[in-house]
This record gives sequence, C-alpha cells and structure tokens, in this order.
Amino acid sequence: MPGLKYCVYVIELSKKVFTENAKFRAANPQFNGELECLYVGMTSKTPMERFEQHKRGYRNKKGYKLFSNIVQKYGKYLRPSLYNHLGPMTRSEALRMEEKLALKLRRQRYAVWYN
Repeated sequence: MPGLKYCVYVIELSKKVFTENAKFRAANPQFNGELECLYVGMTSKTPMERFEQHKRGYRNKKGYKLFSNIVQKYGKYLRPSLYNHLGPMTRSEALRMEEKLALKLRRQRYAVWYN
C-alpha cells in the first residue's frame, strides 16, 4: 500500500544502561529491575538494518547523527515479539505508535527509552 513504509521496532538493552545512564534512570522511575531495559524506535528500513545503523553510529550524507548513543553502547538485540503484531504504517502513524508502544511497555514495568 502506498505510504505504508514505516515500522516500529524494539531493541533490548543491557541493564547496565539503568545504572550507568542518569537520564535513562530518571525516565523510568517505575522500573523494579525484574524486566528488561528497552529502546523503542521507528524506521523506514527493516528493523535489522536500523539496529545495525545504531550499532555502527550511522550518520547521513550531511553528517547528521542518525543513531541513539544508548543503543550504540547498550543495544543487545531486537525483540520482534514486542512489535511484530504492528504492521507497516505511514510516518505519522509510526511516530504516534512509537510513543504509544513505549508508554505501554513502561506501564508493564519495562524500562524504556524512545525519542
């Protein structure tokens, strides 16, 4: 379908992010240490391509940073069971879904970072 080229993805992070990153910790006061730390993002790439961009510190042709330092340093692997049920969507839908999924996961007591 035209325009439905974006998706939302979830990356599991090392729990070290909670102890080593004050901003991450402050964003997740509900976290009790039992569940995982996660990053939620959206992309027009495949989730694997986007994960690899985060890990290698990808910058676009103009030099703009297109990766999360948190994922680059603490990213472990994709968690498709948390996002596969979401189909392709428009960019604006993906932006809204990124936040909606992140907040849902926080309510379930995951520690979550999103933009």
